[in-house]
Amino acid sequence: MRYSKEHKLETHARIVKKASVRLREKGAHGIGVADLMKDAGLTHGGFYAHFDSREALVVEAFGYAMDRSMERWRQLSVQAAPDQRLPTFVEFYLSSQHRDNPGHGCALPALSAEIARESPKTRKAFAAKLDQMIGLIAEQFPGAAGKPNRKQAMAALATMMGALVLARVAGSGELSEELLSAGRDAVLERPAALKPVAKKPAVKKAGLKVVTAKA
Repeated sequence: MRYSKEHKLETHARIVKKASVRLREKGAHGIGVADLMKDAGLTHGGFYAHFDSREALVVEAFGYAMDRSMERWRQLSVQAAPDQRLPTFVEFYLSSQHRDNPGHGCALPALSAEIARESPKTRKAFAAKLDQMIGLIAEQFPGAAGKPNRKQAMAALATMMGALVLARVAGSGELSEELLSAGRDAVLERPAALKPVAKKPAVKKAGLKVVTAKA
């Protein structure tokens, strides 16, 4: 039976969508092509009608997952007041719901370690999406746009991703919640923490001169 072009495109999209969830749940090497096709309601034999290789599916599924994450982040940004965009995003990312639902969450904490061991082609595709994510997060920081915001966005994303990975490792108990909370505090309090602390003058006892500490 010959299927229409539209049917093939719909089937292709269904495979990618299912694969993006399973890969985030099981990892890039935790599930085979046969299982991915079965999840999509198809036979193993039909795989090469849609993809040249397993790597091609992995790259496309990674891209889909990261695009969906950025779409959710944009929705949060639009719904929040300008001065609440960053806190809203951080609270969303470092939440128990995100921790407990890796299959529908950010692909970075779920797959980054494995992507680092993939082919240059796969890493390049992943890096391009990562760069877009950094740019989107930079837009959530108040103040002038540019390199300072981008640098802050990189630090924030690295902090949040690390906190989420550790929280997942710790399970769902008190330690896990502490890790999520620590990650939120680290990102949201970072600008204040980076401000130089003003040195107070050193005062000697009565009858002696007041000595001011040099800057």
